[in-house]
Amino acid sequence: MLRAEGIRVSFGGVRAVDGVSLYVGRNGSLGIIGPNGSGKTTTFNVLAGEQQAEAGRVTLDGHDITGAAPHRIARLGLVRTFQNLRLFPNMTVLENVLVGGHMRQPRALWRQLLRPPGTRAWEREETARAAALVEEVGLADRLGAYASDLSYGQTKRLELARALNAEPRVLLLDEPTAGMNDRQAREILDLVRAVQARRGLALVVIEHNVPELARFVARMIALDAGRVIAEGRPEEVVRDARVVAAYLGQDAA
Repeated sequence: MLRAEGIRVSFGGVRAVDGVSLYVGRNGSLGIIGPNGSGKTTTFNVLAGEQQAEAGRVTLDGHDITGAAPHRIARLGLVRTFQNLRLFPNMTVLENVLVGGHMRQPRALWRQLLRPPGTRAWEREETARAAALVEEVGLADRLGAYASDLSYGQTKRLELARALNAEPRVLLLDEPTAGMNDRQAREILDLVRAVQARRGLALVVIEHNVPELARFVARMIALDAGRVIAEGRPEEVVRDARVVAAYLGQDAA
């Protein structure tokens, strides 16, 4: 469903991503781990079209999306969340989720200005759809609350609902459990797994909580200094001597 081959990105002469290749199949799950500065988020930015790569190729369901604009990639079905939440604090939970469906909005300006009956019917359908997504992520009792009034864990659920409203086929999750304790992390990953099962999504997840990620994904890759140093089943990757050295600063030998 998603494949990247030989991705390379430099910043001021520093090679942030150096030949990274990865793939995830339909309904599959891939975890990406690595110490800070290893190139994880830059790789995500390339996949989502927010960062241009110097070299390499990205395909989505067989279609070349290398260098495409983020909104075009999103329309094709690749949607991401962010490590630093990008919600609208002065909008309600429902309104934030509605934003995720903006790509389905009628594009003709006259429809938005005159609001004919068909447009009003579309708005009712979108509102019902967004409300159902809010319920799906466990926030039905916070539908009218402002995003600024949510707990941290609730904001993570809200961001997931907004991403789902964009109808992804591939969902990139950047640190979905950041700042959570083990119980909260397990709850949010269990929610993501349930969503994946219902919708048949392919998932790519960056996560610092390695034990929980290893329990969650089918495959894993580890990055260090912009390069893939290990890949395979999670239990194999987390025991790899190069991965241990990257995290602990030990001599892999």
